[in-house]
Amino acid sequence: MAELAILGFWLCLVVVGYFFGRAAEAKHYESIHSREKTWLHLPSTSLKTLLDPARPVERSELVYGNVVVSIDYFKQAVLGLRSFIGGAVTSHETLIDRARREAVLRLKESCPDAHEIVNLRLEAMSISGKRPGSVTSVEVLAYGTAIYFAK
Repeated sequence: MAELAILGFWLCLVVVGYFFGRAAEAKHYESIHSREKTWLHLPSTSLKTLLDPARPVERSELVYGNVVVSIDYFKQAVLGLRSFIGGAVTSHETLIDRARREAVLRLKESCPDAHEIVNLRLEAMSISGKRPGSVTSVEVLAYGTAIYFAK
């Protein structure tokens, strides 16, 4: 009987994690979409050269944005199953996508007067939990060079 109660408890956590996790993810995506529309005027590229090399540059600076996104119980449960069974972990694709996009948005928000961002790079790191091999969060760092053209 006690085993059934423990199983029910964990199943309840997974179900709650699924619904609350999906709601939080949807809310975060709404925020990302609206902010991306706001920052469409600031182009960013991984190229090391300017998009318009004919314009004189007044100054440039290193800019960055980072974010840590936590993994919900449902995604952890799916990750546990996938590590046991094997195969692609598609449940984490939205987590990584949100983290990358949020980091780039924070980078752009750190230099609102820039004209473009060149040499954009992304670094990702998993943050482990107490158990060996467990992942509880993902950190993404976006960095690049903000270019300010002469007026």
